[in-house]
Formats: sequence, structure tokens, C-alpha cells
Amino acid sequence: VLSIRGIQDEDPPDPQIMRLDNMLLAEGVSGPEKGGGSAAAAAAAAAAGGSPGADGGIEHSDYRAKLAQIRQIYHSELEKYEQACSEFTNHVMNLLREQSRTRPISPKEIERMVAIIHRKFSSIQMQLKQSTCEAVMILRSRFLDARRKRRNFNKQATEVLNEYFYSHLSNPYPSEEAKEELAKKCAITVSQVSNWFGNKRIRYKKNIGKFQEEANLYAVKTAVDAASVSAQASQANSPATPNSGSVVTGRDREVRGARHNWPSVVRVREGLAGRFIAHQRLLWWAGRSAR
Repeated sequence: VLSIRGIQDEDPPDPQIMRLDNMLLAEGVSGPEKGGGSAAAAAAAAAAGGSPGADGGIEHSDYRAKLAQIRQIYHSELEKYEQACSEFTNHVMNLLREQSRTRPISPKEIERMVAIIHRKFSSIQMQLKQSTCEAVMILRSRFLDARRKRRNFNKQATEVLNEYFYSHLSNPYPSEEAKEELAKKCAITVSQVSNWFGNKRIRYKKNIGKFQEEANLYAVKTAVDAASVSAQASQANSPATPNSGSVVTGRDREVRGARHNWPSVVRVREGLAGRFIAHQRLLWWAGRSAR
């Protein structure tokens, strides 16, 4: 015999379920039309198209496809839940009607028992809605989050920012004037420049060894650029001898040859001097003998 004494009347709607319903309605997963996944998908697509400025990423095809899958799964499971709840409720009501043959059971008591069944099933409904909301939030964070919507800078802008960073590695904190200049060169905003340098400093401190090779590359690049500018400036300052660095004159060959053969030249000169002195001594001795 089923006892229903002391059972309270149906409780008001659960506030947590109400919050989940509002969220699913705002995301377009659920709505007034509950004709299955296709009807909900159409309603959500209309809601998304009505306010394209709210979230530009809502137009993303992958997002719409995955959101449609979530809607389809949600409404499919919701239909299964409603069907199971209805079947179990009808089964209990049939049992109560059969039991009413042995003892009196009023319709009010049957309604209260049905309310108890619905409260028991509401926990399953809450789990379904909660898991659906979590799936939607994960999807939004993957496709519509601000960090996902940002676009990477082009190669030229990255080169300019990295070159400034590594050339000022001792104090990689550009001034406001430098930020404005970099923003103009890279065709980005000053805020993006500030964010880039903040993230770069954090990554560099965490992986100093990894970025050391990159720093060396930019140091070599800076040195090569400086040497190229210096060479161009020196050529501009001496227009009369544009190829003085590559042309070797005859005088240069003589000087280089003299430097190369310096020991042999010294020996030749010493030999000639010795012969001259010996010749002078011979003449002096011959003159003395003639006297």
C-alpha cells in the first residue's frame, strides 16, 4: 500500500533550473518553439542573425555547426526525458487506480504523487541542462573568446616589434612616443603594441634560454644593417674614388711587395754597403803604397 501522508504540495520552480533555462534561451539552444532540433536551430539562427554586432564571431561557420549539434543533442535528450517521465507517471497512475479498488484514493492525492515524480525527474533535467550549458560555454570560449578573435600580426609587424625589443633588451619598456611610432610602422593600435610588449616580456622571462638564440639573430641582423649603412655613408663621402676599396694600384703592389720582401732587401743593401766599404779601403791602401 502506497502511503502519501505528510507529502507537501508541489514546490515552486527551482531557481537553478530557471537560471539554466534563461542561459539556454539566450544562447539560442532552447526557446518557445520545442519542435525538435530543427525548429530550435531555426529560432537560434534567427536570433543570432538579428544582432550580428553583439558577437562578430557568431557568424563563424564552425561555431554554428557545432552549436547546431549541441541543440540537436539537447532536444533529443529532452524528448527522451519527457517521454520517460510521462511513461513512468502513467505507470504510477495506473497502479494507483488499481489500488483505489482496495482503498479510496482521491484525485488530489494522485496529483500530489505525480508532483513527487516530477520533482524526482527534475534532477535528471537539471543535469541535462547543466551539461548543455557547459558545452555551450566551452564552445564560446573556443570560438568567440576575445583571445580567439584576435588576429596575429603580419610578419613585417612582428619583425619590427622584435627588432625593437631585442635592441632595447636591457630596458624593453618603450615610451609612449616609441609606441606611437611602432604602431604607425606596424599599422596597429598603441594598445596592441603595449599588449605585445607585455606578453613578450613575460614569455622572455619564462624562456630566456629559448629566446636567447632569437636575440642573437636580431643582434647580428642589427650589426649587419649598421655596417651596411656605414659602408654606404663612406662611399657617399668619397665619390672621386668609388672603388678605392677594391682597386689595387701599381704603387700599392710595390709597397706590398716591398713589405713582403723586406728581409731580402735588407740583406742586399748590407751586401752592397760591405762591398763599397771594402772598395774604399782598397783605394786608400793603394794610394798609401804609391807614396
